[in-house]
Amino acid sequence: MNGPTGAPSPQPRATPLFRRVLIANRGEVAVRIARTCDALGVTPVLAVSTADRDAAYTHGRETICIGAGRPAASYLQSTALVQAAIQTRCTAVHPGWGFLAENPTFAALCESHGVTFIGPPAHAMRLMGKKTPAKQAMREAGLRLIPGSDGILSGPEQALEVANAVGYPVLLKAESGGGGRGMRVARNQDEVERAYHDAQAEARAAFGDDRLYLERLIVGGRHIEIQILADRYGGVLHLGERDCTVQRNHQKLIEESPAPVLDPEERARTLAAATAAARAIGYVGAGTMEFLLDQDGHLRFMEMNTRLQVEHCVSEMRSGVDLVAEQLRVAAGHPLTLTQEHIELQGHAIECRINAEDPSDNFRPAPGVITRWRAPAGEGVRVDTHVQDGYEVPPFYDSLLCKVITQAPTRAEAIERMIDALQRLECEGVPTTIPMHIEILRSEAFRQHQYDTRTIPGWTPGASK
Repeated sequence: MNGPTGAPSPQPRATPLFRRVLIANRGEVAVRIARTCDALGVTPVLAVSTADRDAAYTHGRETICIGAGRPAASYLQSTALVQAAIQTRCTAVHPGWGFLAENPTFAALCESHGVTFIGPPAHAMRLMGKKTPAKQAMREAGLRLIPGSDGILSGPEQALEVANAVGYPVLLKAESGGGGRGMRVARNQDEVERAYHDAQAEARAAFGDDRLYLERLIVGGRHIEIQILADRYGGVLHLGERDCTVQRNHQKLIEESPAPVLDPEERARTLAAATAAARAIGYVGAGTMEFLLDQDGHLRFMEMNTRLQVEHCVSEMRSGVDLVAEQLRVAAGHPLTLTQEHIELQGHAIECRINAEDPSDNFRPAPGVITRWRAPAGEGVRVDTHVQDGYEVPPFYDSLLCKVITQAPTRAEAIERMIDALQRLECEGVPTTIPMHIEILRSEAFRQHQYDTRTIPGWTPGASK
């Protein structure tokens, strides 16, 4: 494998894979990471809150309790997690996704105590965690950006000046934002000042950082992301792209690969540029670059998530690559086991996120006891879950019950396979989003790509009652 300049990479100074890894996460995330640890002969130790301590997925596993049920008292307690790793003789921590997975302070705290953080180095997380430095780095690496401010806005007056220059509508966005918080739309110049102050107040409350930047709002865009893997020797590759356009309030519902409406030339150009960009910033580990596909067919960089995504399984299904295994090897100092030439992306894969929510009641979360659970199986079907009969869905966390992933030679076949799998998925005791997903998948709007980030194709509130 060659280094950044094309010269042979230095000889890797790898260590054996970790003997014991603390999983600083819960539920489906913990089960997914533990599965790969088992396959590699690594002992996983589960950090659990009091709400998860007796959950069925922890049975037969080594666990350590890190605090009370609410995330702020447990899974967000960086000091307690590092202490738990040391106490259980774990030499590495896998943060999964969510919670502290993109927290550079936690990564640095692990390293300062001799515990390997399984993720990118803290400096790369800091660079990509702040939106404007990240955009500058990506621009220099050759990626297209969404037109907007060159950096942090000095105030509503500058926001108005930039908005008038790039054209309406515009989006005011928090520099430290995420999950749709700290964002406001201004559709004309009369709305800019209020949108600025509203976004600033929400950003201050949510992130302790009220700095804002501005982008032109791409109306009718599609959400595309690229899966990246990199080692510390200059080896970087991609596992293709995923289309995550079907979402609600910036929360993804369905993901698929390849993106069905992406022009092949734009795909090839952006995949190459994203790989080069990751190498240019010295990225290490797994990461995802997120783009908006505008109405001209151009992919424009939005942000980079310096962790695995919930939907990484879609890329695994098409490539046959275990992303968690590669994360562990890279963190231990090994080069990637593959080069780009080895990656063969096959067929079409789709993922549905099944939540304990009632979509007919404005997606009301539905904690409670699952009295019966039967997951589908079969060719081209994968279910990632932590749920079993009797599992109690706690009120403190994300309501995700499972991810159902299907793969088939064509998109149409993958859709039919997914509908069949969802119809065979049995969950009793709490309402779920299964009926909504089936309606989406059956709709002509979904099958004919007649949707964007503003719409949920084939489904309207109340339709699943």
